[in-house]
Amino acid sequence: MEIERVIGHIEGVPVGATFHRRLDVQRAKLHQTNQRGISWLIDQDKSKVGDAIVLHGGYEDDEDHWDWIRYTGASEGKDKDASGRLLRSQSWAYPDNAALRLSYERGYPVRVIRGYEGDSRYSPSDCYRYDGLYEITEVRTARSKSLAPDGSPIDICQFDLQRLPEEQQVQTSLERRVLDVLEGIDEAGEVPQDLEKFPKSRSVWVRRLVRDTAAVQRIKHLYEGECQLCGLRLVGPDGKPYSEGAHIRPLGKPHYGPDVEPNILCLCPNCHVGLDIGAVTIDPNWTIVRRAGLFGGHLRAKLRVHDEHKVHPDYLHYHRTHWDQRAPIPE
Repeated sequence: MEIERVIGHIEGVPVGATFHRRLDVQRAKLHQTNQRGISWLIDQDKSKVGDAIVLHGGYEDDEDHWDWIRYTGASEGKDKDASGRLLRSQSWAYPDNAALRLSYERGYPVRVIRGYEGDSRYSPSDCYRYDGLYEITEVRTARSKSLAPDGSPIDICQFDLQRLPEEQQVQTSLERRVLDVLEGIDEAGEVPQDLEKFPKSRSVWVRRLVRDTAAVQRIKHLYEGECQLCGLRLVGPDGKPYSEGAHIRPLGKPHYGPDVEPNILCLCPNCHVGLDIGAVTIDPNWTIVRRAGLFGGHLRAKLRVHDEHKVHPDYLHYHRTHWDQRAPIPE
């Protein structure tokens, strides 16, 4: 049965939602098929326009940097080997490529779904995740890194995509109302005191105010509220644990860390602050390093990491380097 879909967000499917299989992604109306990378729909003038892409162990020419993506088009049938190298050139006449290019020409955003075989810095560990809307900023015919099996060069249909600002990833009516209120506060020249403490962006503050992100919820659930740094598990009178999702590479300016599981730790409030101010860093071997100025409290020798939590070393390296650069110079 044909599934009716739209350009942009799908009502009731929040950014960060995860799906066990590609078929579940299709049933959620996020993507046209349960196999191909590019999804398209019929526009008002009966033209095919791209509405979604999947990043899941694609081509060797693909690049994923979270906020921007370099995406390779497609061809009919088996068109790559096991390593992701293409077997032949691509064509703009192929419907999937033509549809995605038409979305670029018409300024339509596309939904991005990341699978578990994508870049380990941003991909979920064992599922598919809806990561919001991106705009196509450029299209081109490019030359693939590798040659065809017969030694000839391969031309590819290449797309550059940029993630839309966080305020355009907001979906719930409550979040929209809060954003409207904050817009009014800005116009009046009054900024909430708490907002001054987190001058990343209004949208990040709104997301923290209204709800945990889906990624944070999954990490907190995985550890059942137990702090990965000190082992503390706070439980309220209602029997529910309290913990916080801490981004290793912070969100917003000037860090631009992604809101994905490999960049999130489950921490108690004290350890969350300790991580944020650089009082604690983590070595590549998971060793927890106390920095000057941290007194009292018990920390584990090494960070606790669940088998299903793929903390990426790039974020730990960024955090260490950021705070090492701010270490006081010995007298």
